[in-house]
Amino acid sequence: MKNISIFGTSSDAGKSTLTFVIGKILQEEGFSVAPFKAQNVSNNSKVCDDGSEIAIAQYFQSEVLDIPTSYHLNPILLKSGRGSSASLIVEGKVVTNKDVREYYRDLDLLKPAVKRCYEYLDEKYDCIISEGAGSPVELNLMDKDLSNIFIADYYNTKIILVANIEKGGVFASIYGCYHLLPKKLRQNVIGVIVNKFRGDISLFDEGIRIIEEDFKIPVLGVLPYSEFNLGFEDSESLQNYIQIKKNCKVNVGVISYPTMSNYNDIEPLIADEEIFVEFISSNISLDKFDLIILPGSKLVIKDLKWLRNIGLFENIKEFKKNIFAICGGYEMMFESLNDKYALENESATIEKGFAFIDDDIIFKKEKILKKSSYKLFGFDVNGFEIHHGVSKKYPLEYENRNLKGTFIHGTFDNDEFRTSYFKSICHDYKGFNFKEYKKSKVDEFVNKMKSKLDVKRILKSVL
Repeated sequence: MKNISIFGTSSDAGKSTLTFVIGKILQEEGFSVAPFKAQNVSNNSKVCDDGSEIAIAQYFQSEVLDIPTSYHLNPILLKSGRGSSASLIVEGKVVTNKDVREYYRDLDLLKPAVKRCYEYLDEKYDCIISEGAGSPVELNLMDKDLSNIFIADYYNTKIILVANIEKGGVFASIYGCYHLLPKKLRQNVIGVIVNKFRGDISLFDEGIRIIEEDFKIPVLGVLPYSEFNLGFEDSESLQNYIQIKKNCKVNVGVISYPTMSNYNDIEPLIADEEIFVEFISSNISLDKFDLIILPGSKLVIKDLKWLRNIGLFENIKEFKKNIFAICGGYEMMFESLNDKYALENESATIEKGFAFIDDDIIFKKEKILKKSSYKLFGFDVNGFEIHHGVSKKYPLEYENRNLKGTFIHGTFDNDEFRTSYFKSICHDYKGFNFKEYKKSKVDEFVNKMKSKLDVKRILKSVL
């Protein structure tokens, strides 16, 4: 069986979702499938079963496909670093902070790691579906493109193009992307999927004829725009979530600082019909909120300074209702934060926190990466840790009156804790089963997309 590459004709084409949709379709045909992305750029990551760190997209895809999570799914991950540098994570572990220009200069040094991971998966699974990054035909970067050109060329994968019609210019993006590909890769293109179509799809019948007859590119399907409020890959997709809720009982404000991370912690609340979620990125009044959440942060001290500069710091300090702080947000609750090794800042830095908690945070060189079951606020909670900051007195959690804080991500995924916590805020809150919700939403989405895809043509091309 041939492996597949998913190329977007532009950014935000829908590569991540199409990766797991096509993966599920192949699974239903009896094949074993693994998602893969050679290089990802995201502050949003999770800890795998093997204790490594990968981007949320590949983690979510593996959850949907029900396969073990490991660094092999995403061997290279770049996260926001100090100044113009990025934190470079190779095979699941932080190796260094690199200037972006230096990273591209040394790119060939990373290819062995990418090949090791790809070939490991290739031995275990019938098909690897490799998600590309951005557009594969950024001509000035094609020789530095690990996720698109390198994988598709080196491993001779079949290619599916995905075009986002919502952005406009869909014909130019399809025609241009296809014809700018190297000849070898053009010959491996199975066809194109036109994604995110709004309205009557029959209105695009002439568009299909143009692409197939004039461009000579098969159309594998025209997919309707469909809300899918799960697996948010980046802040752009997060801000586009849909909430149509008629039974809201709790108003939640989430502080959206510039390097907010691990915002998938909020997904159970966005999915909850009884909770309305609003992201706060300016100094607005907090009076209408029953709960303020300070989520994770990739650059905690930088985001703490941002809170001070825009005036939200004092606003939060004076907030008398409920506060829940997670990881980076939890670190902000302490008296001071000491980055003595300059892990997140240009030089060693000590910054005052909210001083809600009587201890200091010390940034340790070795990042804590752990996935486990924890005893948290009196509940057994499945989650994970991913942080440099450490508190001696409160290493996992803190609770006092209206404040709860923890290093543990995924806390709200746990139904028992989430229901108890929101009942303490609103007695009428009932709760729901988030795991069942996720499964039903994924199945519904995949079935809807499958009904619009030319599955026979895809199968014929890879078998």
